[in-house]
Amino acid sequence: MTVEGIARSLPWPSTLRARIFLILFFGLAIAYGLSFAVLSMERYISAKAMMLGTLENDVATSIAVLDRLPAVDRAGLVDRLSRGSYRFVLGEGLPGVPDTSSRSAEIAARIEEAVGHRFPLRVEAIPGDVARLQAHLTLSDGSPLTIDITPRGVMPVADWLPYVFVVQMVLLMLCAWYAVRQAVRPLETLASAADALDPNQPGPPLGEQGPSEVAHAAAAFNAMRERIAHYLEERVQILAAISHDLQTPITRMRLRADMADDTPEREKLMRDLAEIERLVQDGIAYARSAHGNGEKPSRIDLSSFIDSIAYDYQDTGKAVAVVGTVSGTVATKPHALRRVLTNFVDNALKFAGSAEIGVERGRDGGTVITVFDDGPGIPEERLEAAMQPFFRLEQSRNRETGGAGLGLAIAQQLAASLGGTVRLYNRPGGGLAAEVALP
Repeated sequence: MTVEGIARSLPWPSTLRARIFLILFFGLAIAYGLSFAVLSMERYISAKAMMLGTLENDVATSIAVLDRLPAVDRAGLVDRLSRGSYRFVLGEGLPGVPDTSSRSAEIAARIEEAVGHRFPLRVEAIPGDVARLQAHLTLSDGSPLTIDITPRGVMPVADWLPYVFVVQMVLLMLCAWYAVRQAVRPLETLASAADALDPNQPGPPLGEQGPSEVAHAAAAFNAMRERIAHYLEERVQILAAISHDLQTPITRMRLRADMADDTPEREKLMRDLAEIERLVQDGIAYARSAHGNGEKPSRIDLSSFIDSIAYDYQDTGKAVAVVGTVSGTVATKPHALRRVLTNFVDNALKFAGSAEIGVERGRDGGTVITVFDDGPGIPEERLEAAMQPFFRLEQSRNRETGGAGLGLAIAQQLAASLGGTVRLYNRPGGGLAAEVALP
């Protein structure tokens, strides 16, 4: 299996922050561990070289001294000649087992070489919890001499070293976390700005501070947002210009049709002209809603405002009612809000024959006005598309039943100019609910 295959099979965090942190932390921890292992190996080699050097020089000198002294004077000198890693014992020493390890062979070879091979050595291992060796030799007068050796693997570790190790690991984690934070924070800021991107709503540009790569990405994002806003504005201006320019030839055609003889063809032509005129007016209304209508906000009484909309429809025989208790005031643009709600009510009347208007306070302290109907609703997969310009749920080409497909798009544009949002959802018991949430 390749390295990439092993990496895919291992559990891997889903966030970029956690992945970078793990890579940095474990990479630095492994490098730190290798450095610690190299240091420990160097200490072991140094301790071994020091011990062997001591055995080669000091032990050889001590053996020569003991060999020249009379046997009665040796007992008082062995303790003075002993060191931390070895001591001299007059006699056969403790019973042991032959040691054929490379360490024993190296110790014996060093001592024999130092004493000029005058005293052959036999090294044995002494059983016990601590590694212990005894080298046996015979002095010139036939007296046995034992060298009790306690090999030391590494130099002793200072008591404060474990605390330093813990501090270094904590510092390593903090540095890795800070590096990850510096790397990921610009991505999070860019993602948040992309989520909040709305070319129809002006907002502050993304800050272009920081490293050159981050500043370049922020500048590119700001330029992209300006291009999108310019493109949308240009598209709406084209729509407004075409719709406006069409009004003049439509008026001339209507005058000529009025002057024509009263025939079935004239009636058909008048209906077609009326349909074209409504489409042009919808286009102009959409273009105006995209740029706002220049209306100034004012505080209105919700109860009176909602009742006036319902009464206007009731006076023409339409089934529009207000449900629940409506109270309080709200600061908004009354004409724009009226246009939004009338679009909702018109759609409800068109597809359901009746509408109900309800008002409630949102969780964030805002106001939510909802228009309910008992119609067929909208398929869930088409709810989002229904808010797009020129999208018609009724697929026929009859403008009387399908409309121009701009009503909800205009409502969404006007709601954005009010600082609010529009949402469509199907009611659990059947029918559609269209709501506008105001701040």
